[in-house]
Amino acid sequence: MQEILVLYYSRHGAVRELGHLVARGVECVPGMGARIRTVPRVSAVCESIAPGVPSEGPPYAELRDLEECIGVAFGSPTRFGNMAAPMKYFWDGTAPLWLTGALAGKPGAVFTSASSLHGGHETTLISMMLPLLHHGMVIVGLPYTEPELASTEAGGTPYGASHMAGTANDLPITEKEKRLCFALGRRLAEVARKLAK
Repeated sequence: MQEILVLYYSRHGAVRELGHLVARGVECVPGMGARIRTVPRVSAVCESIAPGVPSEGPPYAELRDLEECIGVAFGSPTRFGNMAAPMKYFWDGTAPLWLTGALAGKPGAVFTSASSLHGGHETTLISMMLPLLHHGMVIVGLPYTEPELASTEAGGTPYGASHMAGTANDLPITEKEKRLCFALGRRLAEVARKLAK
């Protein structure tokens, strides 16, 4: 079994749910599995240290997760049109992999959640692609052959899956958003399997 790393940071749970939907899409492809990981919060207090293992949910990602998996889908909430600091901090620590070219040629996809329809879905997704491009990865998006992309009234972009969470982070993930997450995971796994041959 080959694996896709599904890596996310989630503050209120929506990005975590999106990640699990992407993972289901990955796992619908024969011979493919999803390795789900998260990243710790970044503290503004220098002396604060997060536990080495989270108290709940998936383990924290390590560089070896990126090396061992044949592709990566990563998600972050939108923070002023950009990825959240904990995810940026994780990617800032991937220089050893960049130096060896360990991720070059692997496919990557991105997903996000924002509080409003115009809250930065697309700019966040594009900002999340930048480290992937610097690593030489192949970007996998969502084509308009996915019918939900042209009819969604909530999240969903050609750059990756997204969710409109509402200003109180209380809007459920719509059926179209769910289908787009699943489609992104499936597409990523199919591309990864072809590239890994």
